[in-house]
Amino acid sequence: MKKLFLIRHAKSSWDEPNLSDYERPLNERGKKDAPMMSSILKEKNIFPDLIISSTAERAAETANIFASELSYTKTIHYDSRIYEATTQNLLEVVSEINDDHNLVFLFGHNPGLSNFANFISKTPVLNMPTACIVGLELSINKWKEVERHSGNVFMYEFPKKYK
Repeated sequence: MKKLFLIRHAKSSWDEPNLSDYERPLNERGKKDAPMMSSILKEKNIFPDLIISSTAERAAETANIFASELSYTKTIHYDSRIYEATTQNLLEVVSEINDDHNLVFLFGHNPGLSNFANFISKTPVLNMPTACIVGLELSINKWKEVERHSGNVFMYEFPKKYK
């Protein structure tokens, strides 16, 4: 059994019009939501074996906040394929995870992350708002076995649920 947590980056800033979409950092709300959401995982005693993140600024910043809050001391793996990813891109990223890892966090973007969650899940996840966490239990032994409807959603958390 493997567990995959799909985590959408926290709210990003549009304050600097000269920055590309890729370079946009978190805004103040994002900087508050990311620690709050990571604390939910900490309270549930959920700690990753591996963190993989998009290389885009806002996703990397969110991943770093979660890593810090959860005392994750290993290397965060950054993968440029996660930015503007299709379901196929994300499937490739996940299928390459070392099978020694059983609980993985993947930080990314919409619409790719929501589409991927719906692809894996046996039940619809719908949409993932910013800083949303979708936890999936996968009935697999190897990450390359992830396929359509191979997972069950056991967690769907997002900031507005707590405000």
